[in-house]
Amino acid sequence: MSANAFGQIDQTPVFEVTIASQAGASAKILTWGAVVRDLVVPASNGLQRVVLGLNTLDDYLAYSPSFGAVPGRFANRIANGRFVLDGVAYQLERKPGQKHTLHGGPHGFGHRIWKLGAYDSSSVELILESPNGDSGFPGALTATCVYRLLEPATLRVELSAVSDRPTIVNLTQHSYFNLDGSPDILDHELTLFADFYTPADEELIPTGEIRAVAGTPYDFRTPRTVRNPSLTPYDTNFVAALQPDEEGGLAQIAAVRSPKNGLTMSLFSTEPGVQFYSAAPLNCPAPGLDGQHYGAHAGLALEPQAFPDSPNRRHFTDCVLWPEDEYQHVSEFRFA
Repeated sequence: MSANAFGQIDQTPVFEVTIASQAGASAKILTWGAVVRDLVVPASNGLQRVVLGLNTLDDYLAYSPSFGAVPGRFANRIANGRFVLDGVAYQLERKPGQKHTLHGGPHGFGHRIWKLGAYDSSSVELILESPNGDSGFPGALTATCVYRLLEPATLRVELSAVSDRPTIVNLTQHSYFNLDGSPDILDHELTLFADFYTPADEELIPTGEIRAVAGTPYDFRTPRTVRNPSLTPYDTNFVAALQPDEEGGLAQIAAVRSPKNGLTMSLFSTEPGVQFYSAAPLNCPAPGLDGQHYGAHAGLALEPQAFPDSPNRRHFTDCVLWPEDEYQHVSEFRFA
């Protein structure tokens, strides 16, 4: 097992590590952005690629909409890029011309080179040091991401962080999944174990409501296709209905099935919510893996995480990390 060069940024090398299971699943992990560049699992018709990925580092730098990355320090949106913690107001970085902060800002964790830690045939550890004031966030923070391929075909993601002063943390895994290689995922069947969702305004900032999914286009409590008559584009946080079990600390949040090949992905997580993104605006100029064009709805993202804009909504999830505590997030993407 070795780390292969995948390019460099300002003379700092970016590596790619391949991990695998004995059953034939494999994943390619980049130190840039802690990206899952490729994920292949056994299916009824042979090995099946199940994520969207790009071919070169330059393509990722120019075109990637967080393909496979670990966003941070706070995944999802913070209204106006502002929050108050411990009586102190903080202003975060925002992309030029944008009102709100998304995924930690333009220099978030999904755009950084992580340090390569320990790795073996089935796991890899990545570490990121984020100094106090980084992108406007308080506290010197150390984040760790461990990817494991469990038998026969489960991608386990272990995210953790510690800080030397109070800060906010919300990390997630941001792969775009397509279980059968079709041009879009509109006919994929989705189940979300969620009775409620958090409505958002036209700028995708939560209104503060927690609304029942019953009778709305957001009701995925029983399996149905992503395609729907109302043409609703999904970029929405859902409230996980199930509590993590005591033994493994994980609860099922979602399931996706391809009717084309029968492949199923089940998402289990410690997290209280999941952002479902159907990637309606996607139109990547660079060719994807196997030369695929990634257009509208080419993949779907299921991002287990705390609720968006939680720092400004006290009745939402707690995302404050205190110096004496450790942030921990575990998710498993189980394929069968």
